[in-house]
Amino acid sequence: MAGQKVAFVAYSSRDPAVAGLILEGVRHANAVSAQPVRYEPWVFNDIAGNPLISPILAKIDEAPFVVADISYLNLNVVYEVGFTVGRGKRAFLIRHSGTVGDRGVAKEAGIFDTLGYHEYGSADDLRNRLTSHVDEAALPFNLTLDRKAPVYLIEPPTRTAAAIMVVSRVKKAGYRYRSFMPTEDTRLAAADAVRQVSASAGIVLLLQQPELEGAEVHNVRALFVAGLAHGMGKPTLILCPAGYDAPLDIRDAVRTYRFPDDITDRVADFCPSINDHLQQADTSPIETGGLLQSMSIGDPTAENEMTTLSQYFLKTSQYDRALRGDVNLVVGRKGSGKTALFIRVRDKIRADKRNIVVDLKPEGYQLLKLKDDILSYLTEGARQHLITAFWEYLILLEVTYKLLEKDRGTYKFNHEINALYLELDAAYRVDNFSAEGDFSERLLTLSQRIGDQYAARYGHEDGRKLTSQQVTELLYTHDLRALRDRVSRYLEKKGTVWVLFDNLDKGWSTQGVDVIDAIALRCLIDAGRKVEREMQRAGHQFRCIVFVRNDVYEHLMANSADYGKEMRATLDWTDPDLLREMLRLRLVSGLDGKAAEVSFEQIWPTICASHFRGEESSAFIIERSLMRPRNVLKIFNHARGFATNFSRLRISEEDIQKGMRAYSQDLLIELDRELSDVQPAAKDLLYHFIDAPSVLDAAALGRIVEEAGIEAAGAEGVTDFLLYYGVLGVRTGDTDFFIFNVAYDLKALKIRAKRGGANTLYLINPAFGPALGLKEFKDSVVDLDEPALPL
Repeated sequence: MAGQKVAFVAYSSRDPAVAGLILEGVRHANAVSAQPVRYEPWVFNDIAGNPLISPILAKIDEAPFVVADISYLNLNVVYEVGFTVGRGKRAFLIRHSGTVGDRGVAKEAGIFDTLGYHEYGSADDLRNRLTSHVDEAALPFNLTLDRKAPVYLIEPPTRTAAAIMVVSRVKKAGYRYRSFMPTEDTRLAAADAVRQVSASAGIVLLLQQPELEGAEVHNVRALFVAGLAHGMGKPTLILCPAGYDAPLDIRDAVRTYRFPDDITDRVADFCPSINDHLQQADTSPIETGGLLQSMSIGDPTAENEMTTLSQYFLKTSQYDRALRGDVNLVVGRKGSGKTALFIRVRDKIRADKRNIVVDLKPEGYQLLKLKDDILSYLTEGARQHLITAFWEYLILLEVTYKLLEKDRGTYKFNHEINALYLELDAAYRVDNFSAEGDFSERLLTLSQRIGDQYAARYGHEDGRKLTSQQVTELLYTHDLRALRDRVSRYLEKKGTVWVLFDNLDKGWSTQGVDVIDAIALRCLIDAGRKVEREMQRAGHQFRCIVFVRNDVYEHLMANSADYGKEMRATLDWTDPDLLREMLRLRLVSGLDGKAAEVSFEQIWPTICASHFRGEESSAFIIERSLMRPRNVLKIFNHARGFATNFSRLRISEEDIQKGMRAYSQDLLIELDRELSDVQPAAKDLLYHFIDAPSVLDAAALGRIVEEAGIEAAGAEGVTDFLLYYGVLGVRTGDTDFFIFNVAYDLKALKIRAKRGGANTLYLINPAFGPALGLKEFKDSVVDLDEPALPL
């Protein structure tokens, strides 16, 4: 038909029945008279002799919108969906209602339920949907580059040597980066991916072999982001292990590596593309027409806010105590702001050029070599001796490294430190000890060296004890006393030294935290205090602070003789007004002059509906955040994403509802992982609350715990965990109590529950309502099957 538009239809051929339904539905839709759009399935473009991807991308460019079936997440289709969005086109997603397909993968990946989709049950359903009006409005995005952190990474859930090398090489190239980290954000929201890619001058992706845990979900995220990047014309490095069968759509774009060291060359080759893109003038942003669309409230993941956090950081008493050096431990739940505090303390201290700040982020992966090859074979006493010595050695080496790095360009012109620098450098590089790479690489190299030496000397005999002399011979390639003395003399010319540890609990085994993990944390705290005391006795100002998850710390340290002796700052949020102030600072951070001083009550109604189902909207959001700042930002960002994509000037009640649904799914996956970190028996426990009533008596709760496979002896401990994490609360009379209502004192909840005996009522936190399908939630919310976003 003359003037008829052609829309491209993408789908997987994995299930012939579903593929046949799609073809039939398309044929029926095309047969409708006066139909303004003709649909062209992907198989029509499979022309012999032509590269498969070229005609597909050409069709996407020509089409007014693209229809994509996500019943099965074929990686090529996922890439094409991303490419469509990146090209500023509408992606109209469909899914067969009677096919399980890849629903589980889609739910875990987090992209497609935040994009929105329509379900169909038959070819006629699909025909009716395709012949109805399809809104062609695309998602607007701002192409202004983030020049302070121009690179974006999708980090894999399995931290292999290759994954560490990718991050290390990007750092070594001198680029700050933003990333999606599965350890921090369990699901990737489509709107967030679009925002991150559009602001980037370089995208770095690492595909993983399917046999690795979490690889399937990771590769889905990576292919969606690759499509976005290519659609927007962003320089993109897609790394692929040799032997991995890359999807056809990107096969010509991937760069393979056989060994982790190959990644060094791949990243080096890619860097000029980033620089070239940064030389371009920023593209004018698409006019969105409102404050809601143009404002930036930062990122829920603090690691992605390193260049902007100072603009809206809320200074708390815990921050002041850490900055004064009054604490050697900062503990807080996931999402409570530990890393944000870590970043601000680090940046504030190192603003004084005389100070030395050693910021270290060891991850569980880098200690696995030490754990598997040595620690599992030693007695507990030998483990403590070895690990404490290991941390002391590492702290001293990293302080030395930082001193040498800081003065590398100036020592030749400074007579006060010239001779001291050369002595220190000589002591550090003994036995060709490498100063290359970042901390992750150095820690991994050190762990591997110690593991190899242990295997060569002692083999793998269980129950081995090590003398102090044996530990010294195993660990140290340096003359430790000489190195310590030279560091001490060098510090006489410097200001305060701060050693900050974060991330130690990230990457620990998904099978739960074991006794060796407990020893590693306890020994790190002990080693930090020991080095601090030694340096202070030598007249130096020296501070060591460890940042760790509160629940992990309490679980690991509860039976320790040293428990409670540390000077701790605990990041527990109990005041909703403090969270409102945190949000206000972010909302007004981009406003000019006096506008930045407006109150929360002034700015909130301009961007969000004042109430949600009769409840003040900010109170509704904060109440379901589990009193964690990150969750407040997640809910707001989800709701704003829906509003933006409907071109609304304010977040509506409907946007809040859909935002809560997306957030609830994030929360379910995240809390299930948090629970299993410290209580392996509780893995998947939360899913057994699906379709439960929101209020349970003790017997009903017991049945759910039993159904989850928890033995009777462990039932009380699991219930305690559910109370501690805020999944469950206790109802007393007309009052509901969650952990954050009782100053995070678990005993206060347990006593209330004990008083009620068999009549005790437990309530499931309403934040989980949408994800668990709680009856009360389903009764109060309508249109749950409507699409989320009109992309």
